[in-house]
Amino acid sequence: MRHGLIGSGFLALLIACGGCSSHERSTDSAGAHAGATASRDAIAKHLTKLDDDWSAAAAARDADLVASFYSEDAAAYPPGEPIAVGKAAARKAWAAYFAEPSFRISWKTLRADASASGDMGFTSGSYEVTFNGPDGKPVLEKGKYLCLWRLQPDGSWKAEQDMWNTDAR
Repeated sequence: MRHGLIGSGFLALLIACGGCSSHERSTDSAGAHAGATASRDAIAKHLTKLDDDWSAAAAARDADLVASFYSEDAAAYPPGEPIAVGKAAARKAWAAYFAEPSFRISWKTLRADASASGDMGFTSGSYEVTFNGPDGKPVLEKGKYLCLWRLQPDGSWKAEQDMWNTDAR
């Protein structure tokens, strides 16, 4: 994946800024703020792309690929179910969804942002799930989600906290 580019670029920016004198930093605070905003915007765009790729993996019903977006110690909070702690538990939760032949899911990022430090970010948005109900008729559920992402030591971004719930019925 392309995760390493953002982390490497951010590290280079930190190193470059470390060479500035304190006078240069104080007189160019507007420029520094603009640079931080640009970096946050770039991270938000990257997280949105990751979220789109993740939705595509879920649409393909690939539990291993879906799980690859989680960190090893992530927590997933599926609606009406216990917390799935760890990547393996998150994979198991998704595999259970995909075991239902009629299950389909997709989501769309509506907001994304990153921390000023550039090592955490979030995506949030809406999702749709379809499946056959107990009577065999199709059911459509709409909901919303919030995902907290963390920059990993290898420069990739992984989901740390992933929560979604259904809108009122």
